[in-house]
Amino acid sequence: MTARLHGDHRQFHAGARLRPAGGPDGACPTFTLPGLLLANAERFGRRVAIREKESGIWHRYTWADYLERAGAVALGLARLGFRRGDRLAIVGDNRPQLYWTFLAAECLGGIPVPIYQDATAAELQYMIAQAGASVVVAEDQEQVDKVLEVRAQLPAIAHVIYTDQRGMRRYAASGLRSFAGLLEQGREEAARRPGAIQEAIHSGAPDDVALISFTSGTTGVPKGVMLSHRALIATGEGSLQVVPVHAGDEMLAYLPIGWLCDTFFSVVIPLLTGAAINCPEDATTVRQDFREIGPTVAFAPPRIWESLVAQCQVKIEGADWVKRRLTQPFVASAMRTTRRALAKGIASPAERVLQALGESLVFAPLRDQLGLRRVRVAITGGAPIAPEVLQFFRGIGVNLTQLYGLTECSALVTVQPDGKIEPEGVGPPIPGVEIRIDEGGEILVASPGLFSGYYRDPGLTAEALRDGWLRTGDAGRIDPNGHLVVLDRVVDVSYLEDGTVFAPQRVENKLKFSPYIKEAMVVGHPRPYVAAILNIDADAVAAWAQRRKIAYSGYTDLAQNPQVYELLAGEVGRINNALAAAVRVKRFAVLHKELDPDDAEITRTRKLRRRFVAEKYAAIIDALYDPAAVAVAVPATVQDEDGRRGETQRVLRLHMMG
Repeated sequence: MTARLHGDHRQFHAGARLRPAGGPDGACPTFTLPGLLLANAERFGRRVAIREKESGIWHRYTWADYLERAGAVALGLARLGFRRGDRLAIVGDNRPQLYWTFLAAECLGGIPVPIYQDATAAELQYMIAQAGASVVVAEDQEQVDKVLEVRAQLPAIAHVIYTDQRGMRRYAASGLRSFAGLLEQGREEAARRPGAIQEAIHSGAPDDVALISFTSGTTGVPKGVMLSHRALIATGEGSLQVVPVHAGDEMLAYLPIGWLCDTFFSVVIPLLTGAAINCPEDATTVRQDFREIGPTVAFAPPRIWESLVAQCQVKIEGADWVKRRLTQPFVASAMRTTRRALAKGIASPAERVLQALGESLVFAPLRDQLGLRRVRVAITGGAPIAPEVLQFFRGIGVNLTQLYGLTECSALVTVQPDGKIEPEGVGPPIPGVEIRIDEGGEILVASPGLFSGYYRDPGLTAEALRDGWLRTGDAGRIDPNGHLVVLDRVVDVSYLEDGTVFAPQRVENKLKFSPYIKEAMVVGHPRPYVAAILNIDADAVAAWAQRRKIAYSGYTDLAQNPQVYELLAGEVGRINNALAAAVRVKRFAVLHKELDPDDAEITRTRKLRRRFVAEKYAAIIDALYDPAAVAVAVPATVQDEDGRRGETQRVLRLHMMG
């Protein structure tokens, strides 16, 4: 017997949102993302659509500017021979030019292919080749260099377009041109053919492929997922019935453009609502820019929220005695009150007093420091988040909710509606979506946002999509309140030697709530107890060491310091107290290096590549289950200042919990 759950259209109020001319049924050809852009330019005109910070100054672009520039880029691309069905790769940081290019390709019926800006040249080559892109739009010299490095293996590339001209003056590769030049050519074409871009937009259809988005590749190589305009817009509409976003809202566009969540929150939702996005100056200024803008809607993956919690915890720990003694009780009480509220309990009179006092003395200043002072809706997704992180933010007055989704479902399947938060769950399905749990415990999804297929891989498509249901590969259950609870990947649900079932990811999330633990991999299948390989949070542990005058020479030295092991043992012990006795961590090792996407240990979205890491560090795992072992030697790569790499060995301590 399978459990089944439908998204309920009746339980949510859908606010008025913009739709293109022709009605909401999707029959009109302009029910596409460029069609929404055209409608926004007509309706909102001079209202800000995008801001970009450059040299410390915020530059504004209105919805009319958005359409004009996307249209000019489209006509410039058409001059280069870009046609319907052609693929265009986009790589770089969040920049208005790249968002204009995204819409420009779609205006012509082409297919944008966003790629992670930190992808290596080999990863870039793989995705461009898989998509068969003929044009690459790259942000700057760094990205162009990666493309040119592998261009000999990519004969389909006819044009490489760069948006930032710094450092590009002496480049003379065939087909290499500037974005500014392309834009100028497009404007000339627009002057010669008035109405050409509107005509191109109206030739689009809802079921056209809107983009190819590559999966993160957690369990294998990334797959190119084809998503239609209809799928993306339907998913956006469904989400807005649960989490309303309005034309006056502000969002920060800082997520990797290769991640579908950026497309969803920086393109689809703004096009549906008229909300503005803000592009930070660079990766190092995101937090400062976040505070300057004060967004009203914020989406971030769990790692960002975990990092903010760690930052708060470290600052509290490092504060003077008076501030520390003032802050800690308020935060602890707020989390207790939140836990009770989420469990449908009632706060005690003392807790209500502490919450009211804490709001003015601690929580409001803390939200201001974090840039969350104006946030009306805060959302997390992309991976499960520890309940403690959710409780922390809701305790200090940040309305943090979870979503669950996959690239193959246009990014969204469930969202926690405000006032109906289940700490262990990820909410009910959004309107129009249906969830089923099959006999094996796998989550199946039917949705208007389902993908059109994996690009050039009908066999894999047929394996994932059966009778209109997507096999997600995730294990889950539906709780008594109709919320989905995601346990782990089906292949990762584990059994101890005695038959105890446990989900490694759920234990890992609890470990990562510690400010001193950045990443964790829990093992135990099919062994006698649970063990873990940990990554320290370098900044938090360094601050802790500095306060105690502990000297160290680098990351590895700090990670293997005996006092750091004792610190982490205390953290693991505290976390163990909240776990069932059978799945408590009995032994751990601290890795000598950070898990790194460049080493294929985690994905670009910081998801653990469990099987790869388990194979790579098999010696550590074996030692964790050897009663006689107190340390283990592992091979390590070292890089000299001149770039030369060599192999050495690191000896890692093993710690047995008492």
